[in-house]
Amino acid sequence: MINKRLLVKNLLAHNDENSFYDKKRFISIGEKEGKAKFLKHVCALANSNPKNNSFIVIGVEDEDNEIVGVDFFDDSKIQNLVNAYLDNPPLISYENIPFPHLPEGKVVGLVTIRSNGRVCALRKNIWKYYGGAVFFREGSISLPKAYGIELKDINSQIVATIEQHARNNIELTLDAVINFMNNRHPDLTSDYKVFKEQFVVCWAGIKKKTKTKIYYSRVDIELINEQVKLFYSALDEVTISYNDDTFSILEFVQLGLGSQQKYYPLEKVMIIFSENGKYSINSELLFEPPQYDKKTLHHVFNTNNALLQKIEKQIVLTDSEYDDLSHLPATYLICYLNGFEEAKEKMDWARPLLKQYDSGIYQSLKESQRILRKVRYS
Repeated sequence: MINKRLLVKNLLAHNDENSFYDKKRFISIGEKEGKAKFLKHVCALANSNPKNNSFIVIGVEDEDNEIVGVDFFDDSKIQNLVNAYLDNPPLISYENIPFPHLPEGKVVGLVTIRSNGRVCALRKNIWKYYGGAVFFREGSISLPKAYGIELKDINSQIVATIEQHARNNIELTLDAVINFMNNRHPDLTSDYKVFKEQFVVCWAGIKKKTKTKIYYSRVDIELINEQVKLFYSALDEVTISYNDDTFSILEFVQLGLGSQQKYYPLEKVMIIFSENGKYSINSELLFEPPQYDKKTLHHVFNTNNALLQKIEKQIVLTDSEYDDLSHLPATYLICYLNGFEEAKEKMDWARPLLKQYDSGIYQSLKESQRILRKVRYS
């Protein structure tokens, strides 16, 4: 098993950006330009490495390799994005790698790309790139190539050595379990489970019992052996279940207008462990968005817009207006799910305003955008 934190360190320590490795301060796949650039790099790395893994490390300063981190990103549908825009798409995964010095909720993103052995190309136009374009890596740059297209294996031995140096050991695993339970989450209920005598999953959260189920909020779940954060949420509630072979997470999201709040199942994630030292992660979106009267939502939408304008103009809000503002992220999300397409643009526009105005409401906005991203990609 590969310790992904060690893998990131080895990539940063021993390699400049090259034909099997790229690094980014952040990616932005919520807009066309960012999405197009991301797909270009995925395509180029897949074509330049037909027989080994390629990597993109996200959350690193370009000049000095300082690890600054990015927000936790649990987009389990990223393979769908690649499949939609690329011919002969590679297998791709996005993993969240915690580093001890980063603030809570910040991680390093690790994108792993595995070619299917055939030439990967853009399937259709996106931003300034045309359908049919083929990209390769030349040093640290992803460039189009229109002639002499041939896949060459030149990095397999180098990548194999880097991955070998990132193999896990018992000391690292035990230290990570103790750190997770005693240091990172001393104020939360923590637990762990060993699967197939090889894999250790730790989880922590605020535990709440009902008559039939146990729910967790402020949840953090980590696959210790590989230093991969499987789930993180400061707000939503989840249920956790497991047996000898699987570990399952069922996430709920709280939505509603005003005081009429209700929990809706959002997504079920199942990690399946095998005897051969491998595991797979399957996800199923369960979300059925609540439907509301359009006239009521027009009023809510306009109220939200007016509140943002007041914040922008630094007008002091009344108590009732602040209460409405605290629900703004969720109500914008409800508006979008009920056909108000411009609500997404308003949420994007609100981010810098709310980040300065109120950290709690800003966190709620990020959670709402995370849900929106899951729903859109599905």
